[in-house]
Amino acid sequence: MKTNRLYRIFKMAIAAFFLCFLRLFRRFTKLKNFPEAKITSDIPQAVPGTRPEDFKMETALELDGEKIETYKRKDPVSFEPDAAYSDLEGIVTFRGNHKRDGGSFGTADVKEEKLEVKWSYKTGALRKSYGKGFWTGSGWTGQPLIVRWNKEMREQMNISSDKEDLAEAIYATMDGHVYFLDIEDGSETRNAVSYELPFKGAGALDPRGYFAVSGAGDDGPGENGAARAVFTSLFNTSKLYELGARDPFAPRIFHGYDSSMLVHKETDTLFQPGENGIIYSMKLNTTDGGRKISPSEMLKFRYTSPRNSEEKYWLGMEDSAVFYKNYMYIADNGGNLLCIDVNTMKLVWVQDVVDDTNGSPVLSIEDGVPYLYIATSLHWTSSKILRLADVPIFKINALTGEYVWIRSYFCNTVAGVSGGIQATPTLGKGEIDDLVIFPVARTPQVRSGILVALNKKTGEEVWKLPMRRYAWSSPVAVYGKDGKAYIVSGDSDGRLYLIEGRTGKVLHTVELGANIEATPAVFENMIVVGTRGQRIFGIAIK
Repeated sequence: MKTNRLYRIFKMAIAAFFLCFLRLFRRFTKLKNFPEAKITSDIPQAVPGTRPEDFKMETALELDGEKIETYKRKDPVSFEPDAAYSDLEGIVTFRGNHKRDGGSFGTADVKEEKLEVKWSYKTGALRKSYGKGFWTGSGWTGQPLIVRWNKEMREQMNISSDKEDLAEAIYATMDGHVYFLDIEDGSETRNAVSYELPFKGAGALDPRGYFAVSGAGDDGPGENGAARAVFTSLFNTSKLYELGARDPFAPRIFHGYDSSMLVHKETDTLFQPGENGIIYSMKLNTTDGGRKISPSEMLKFRYTSPRNSEEKYWLGMEDSAVFYKNYMYIADNGGNLLCIDVNTMKLVWVQDVVDDTNGSPVLSIEDGVPYLYIATSLHWTSSKILRLADVPIFKINALTGEYVWIRSYFCNTVAGVSGGIQATPTLGKGEIDDLVIFPVARTPQVRSGILVALNKKTGEEVWKLPMRRYAWSSPVAVYGKDGKAYIVSGDSDGRLYLIEGRTGKVLHTVELGANIEATPAVFENMIVVGTRGQRIFGIAIK
């Protein structure tokens, strides 16, 4: 909803006053722990409080255009938690894999613990399909993809560079282009591809390196601008396929494809959630060494519940799915976290995560038990006038859907620009294996935020970094050759931080000049990230 700028400033001033006033009388953070469930099986199953019927959920299936009552996948899918999602060197989907616990590749050779901007690349703008505005730069979640191609693959592609150790960034941005850049100097490695669709979410590569999928977050201009997910061949950058658009099976009018797809390479099966309320699945039938796909067994799963509507608690998924074996976990705009058996497309359990969920869940295996970390933005649950509320961060048992702990922060939303957690957390490894790290927006003041490290077992705060401006960008953990952990995180004022992972101490910052909504990707010592200021940056960790 568009609002007058002076009115927004007035609302922010009123909210700022009340936030200062309320700090005298209430805690801005709370923690609630729940009794640990007794695990008797490693197969996800509903318990009282997480049964789909408790939420009055209804589902429907369509296979190759025909509605069906039941389904059984011919080639069963299983994403094993310890298996590599891809054998490619790099970051090939949002947060790297089917657990969404990555975002960086390799280790960094860190000596000075400083950041240095090495290059920038100019991007453009795309007129919106409504009003007079433009989509500009790289938006939320906007993570680039980075791959170091081996010689065999490189020689089959239309890459202009002959560099032996080329690491290529593939970046879909909101000006409707997919860009191909050398991460070392920002030079073009291929001609950009234009689709005139606002690519707001992170794209994804086929884990074998055959194609890229870029999802439009909204309609583009013109009669053929319906939002959809577009498949681009990485051999010749031609369009291979597209899905979505104005799908008549969709339970929601609005269509968007911010979710970053996943492919089960062993069975050649793709999964793409949509903001239209559909989860798409299909056999790719890849041939000719990856140059051709002939999709079949197009399966569509949709759901409805009494809480969801076109007006509030919207249907549809903006976050990216997590997989544990043959179970998909994904949350929606209406505060539902779903566990789905993708081999039968049956809803296993549902949990209430309260509000609009934009950050993706992250899967963590702890003492042999799968858990999910997830948080929400502040939308439906805020107070009507001042738009204030406690925003929850959850640890959830992935087998039963039960809460383990909930840590909440008191936040504000102004004129539809969300407070709370828009980002996906960083799951610590190595020396920070006990930590999960979240950015919380619009707390304790309307323009500020915090970056908080929570103990995974208890939900207690281990460290908290006050940020002068809030962040929607997801933090990325980077590990030095000596095992030291660092966090790379951007804020809405264009500041990129290098942070000591164990303590939360800021080691260095660089100014990129415009809002960093997008999530960085890190390849060894190089960071690649775009801003709303129509620039992609390459930044070295020195």
